[in-house]
Amino acid sequence: MDVATILGIVVGTGFILMGIFTGGSLMAFYDTSSIFIVIGGTIAGTLVAYPMNKVKEAMTIAKKAFTSKSFSPNETIAKIIEIANIARREGLLALEESAESVNDAFLKKGVMLIVDGTDPELVRNILETELSFLEERHAEGRTIFDTLGSFAPAFGMIGTLIGLINMLQALSDPSAVGPKMAVALITTFYGAVLANLIFIPIAAKLKIKSKEEILIKEVMVEGLLSIQAGENPRIIEIKLESFLPPNKRGTLSENKGEEVGA
Repeated sequence: MDVATILGIVVGTGFILMGIFTGGSLMAFYDTSSIFIVIGGTIAGTLVAYPMNKVKEAMTIAKKAFTSKSFSPNETIAKIIEIANIARREGLLALEESAESVNDAFLKKGVMLIVDGTDPELVRNILETELSFLEERHAEGRTIFDTLGSFAPAFGMIGTLIGLINMLQALSDPSAVGPKMAVALITTFYGAVLANLIFIPIAAKLKIKSKEEILIKEVMVEGLLSIQAGENPRIIEIKLESFLPPNKRGTLSENKGEEVGA
């Protein structure tokens, strides 16, 4: 569970409720027709904009914003250095057995391509193509939440217009103008809250998580190509850590590359 996502939504909702309670009644901010217009309109607009299968995929992708699956560059680099040491001691063919212990499907595929003696340029092309489509899939899911974030306020405004029309029709009754005006504004309130507390923040969180995963995959590609080129494990580690900011560059126990010497 990603605590930050849950905490942000809970804290944001809490402060909004506190603001409501300090100045009025919670029931004054409840209106069934406004909920139907904003939520129903936002969902309907999204279904018009995207195929059903993409919408279903987006719901699956949204779970990533609420999970705390971490991508550790240092762990990935350590695993690559371990593979590099085996390749340096026993040769590339020995990596076939080591590949069985690799949990990441992307890294495992790269190792097997090396074991099969695939040309380095072809290895790079295959892995970078997969990486490109992975990034594209992430972007598609993220775009749907950006779209939801733009539709929610728009349908909030539609609800406000509906409320204003109803208010103008009731101008002959001054006592009804105030309540109808309040209902008109509530719809905009719903749309703004959904967009800025749920949809847009989720899109931003998915973008961050996507960048983290892409970075790990890029480290894998560079590490695998370096192993195939027969580079020293210590040099490979230095090269891979250059992908990371200085504060995230871990020390790997005097580097496993020392096992084989310079």
